[in-house]
Amino acid sequence: MLINTIDKHKVDLAVNTLKMLSADAVEKAQSGHPGLPMGFADVAFVLWMQFLRFNPQNPQWPNRDRFILSPGHGSMLLYSLLHLFDYDLSLDDIKQFRQFKSKTPGHPEYGHTPGVETTTGPLGQGFANGVGMALAERIMADRFNKGEVKIIDHHIYGVVSDGDLMEGITSEAASFAGHLGLSNLIYIYDCNQITIEGSTSLTFTEDVAKRFEAYHWRVLKIDGHNHTEIAETIGSARKETEKPSLIIARTHIGKGSPNKQDTASIHGEPLGTKELELTKESLRWPKDKPFYIPEEVKQLCQCRVAELKEEYENWQTLFKKYIKDNLKMSQLWDAYFKKEIPVDLESELLKTIKKDMIATRTASGEMMQVLAHRIPSFIGGSADLCPSTKTYIKSFPSIDRNKFDGKNIHFGIREHAMGGILNGMALYGGIIPFGSTFLTFSDYMRHSIRLAAMMKIQVIYVFTHDSIFLGEDGPTHQPIEHLPSLRLIPNLLVIRPSDATETAATWVTALKHKDGPTALILSRQDIPVINRSVYPSQSHLNYGAYILKDSDGVPDILLLASGSEVAIALEATLQLQGKGIKARLVSMPSFELFRQNSEEYKNSILPSSCKKRVAIEAAAKNDWYEFVGLDGLIIGVDRFGASAPAKTLAEHYGFTAKNILCEINKKWGI
Repeated sequence: MLINTIDKHKVDLAVNTLKMLSADAVEKAQSGHPGLPMGFADVAFVLWMQFLRFNPQNPQWPNRDRFILSPGHGSMLLYSLLHLFDYDLSLDDIKQFRQFKSKTPGHPEYGHTPGVETTTGPLGQGFANGVGMALAERIMADRFNKGEVKIIDHHIYGVVSDGDLMEGITSEAASFAGHLGLSNLIYIYDCNQITIEGSTSLTFTEDVAKRFEAYHWRVLKIDGHNHTEIAETIGSARKETEKPSLIIARTHIGKGSPNKQDTASIHGEPLGTKELELTKESLRWPKDKPFYIPEEVKQLCQCRVAELKEEYENWQTLFKKYIKDNLKMSQLWDAYFKKEIPVDLESELLKTIKKDMIATRTASGEMMQVLAHRIPSFIGGSADLCPSTKTYIKSFPSIDRNKFDGKNIHFGIREHAMGGILNGMALYGGIIPFGSTFLTFSDYMRHSIRLAAMMKIQVIYVFTHDSIFLGEDGPTHQPIEHLPSLRLIPNLLVIRPSDATETAATWVTALKHKDGPTALILSRQDIPVINRSVYPSQSHLNYGAYILKDSDGVPDILLLASGSEVAIALEATLQLQGKGIKARLVSMPSFELFRQNSEEYKNSILPSSCKKRVAIEAAAKNDWYEFVGLDGLIIGVDRFGASAPAKTLAEHYGFTAKNILCEINKKWGI
């Protein structure tokens, strides 16, 4: 529906409805951010009314346009739009803004509110997510569009703010998007020049247009309150075929408020009873009708929804014929969107192990070659570290500008953007994305990991160089606190396999784990492929911990370890058993999985009757107390590492069977 064909009075009425629904909700909650919704309402309404393609009855329609509110503090604008355009979000939900268990939390939450494409609030994250979605659209279009039949053909729209553009993740993601020429990406910059502390001139005086032009974006400028300009410029951006577009919309935060427009106070505070009345008066809005929606506005939005329903049904007809006529493409579509894992995958991965000593990063790299062939949706890359993380898919090309048929993504040295882009790819649907870097650099992307966990989306992180045993690169590259730090993130599955055999099981577990992200923690140094009495299949790994070496009867002492330290702990266990001591070794690759077990299983692995417990892991000690108790022994690392060969470091930091036995003897005299 063209905005210039609609009666101007109705458009103004609809824009003011967005403003006042937002202001009323914030006022009722006595908490929130009315400034952005009031200042950006003109742009948002034009976008939704004329350009955005969606179906409120099927919010997950694969060929919908995506709309991202990167400055998530302006959530009431999004909630107002969702309500007016017939999503499952009632006026009562609007009235419960920011209240416990409501569908309208303070910042938009993916999976919580229908129509919310991603969880936003931490500024810059939505920007990077949108880049990931735009990349995913290009990847899927390359695979499924055949000739004139375009099954995947849509845009990613986003609102970005002054604050978003100050965050470093935005620069990283913008550079990446410009390099790939993601012309399906259209961002509208709400340039109101106000942040919490005051004018952006306090700290932000750069030329944004020149910056984005340098990133190879098309930059357009508009008056963010001129409906004709808004429509013409978005229409122009939609025709762009070479570059992503940034539309700089000069707006007035809190537009319509007589005394608070263009002030910092309206950014994150309710207008207040008096100013709210004055605002309604200035907009000729009924002061005695909070949450008022004129009938004309309801009808206008319903007309747009009906118009879009026809587009949706046309696509469905096209898609059904496409699936019927192309059995191979139908099967490929299911392979992407159902994410089914081959039943024989683990046995295939185990066939790649051909050495007695191999780093888990290397074993993982060999296994990823198999995964790439068996799982079409498995796509990813590294932050410029593929040769070290062993994550390059050798028989597939790299993704590049106008070339999206590959499986390898070169993210560049942009860890934080990589994390946000991976989230966007996962949110898009149909893709199992992976990203890799050194474990110590996971800190650069931590907030993106946290949001992936919050949204419970399937992203796989391949973190290599997992301990001081990476050696000569020294303490800047040697992770100490990173492993326990990642284990603190709710919904993040952390797995540190002890050898190549466990690595195979780890990959299968990660691929089956669809309710959240998984972090694989892998070694740089070669470690033994353990000769096992118990085969650690994926079913064993699902328990998070299992008995690797046992003696008859109830154990006298328990040794617990993960990763490369399991082999060292096994040597110590065998020596204890040689002395007649009933020692049990437990391989514990995943705390999160172990916690999910029944008390009966947990007690069968770690019997409460056995109080002598020692944990061995080359990381900070803190989180092992849960399993060994305050009286237990932990051999770990609570200081930064050093530059030296791995063997030297093992001896210096006490990660030898000899030292383990010495420490056990000191504590318990055995």
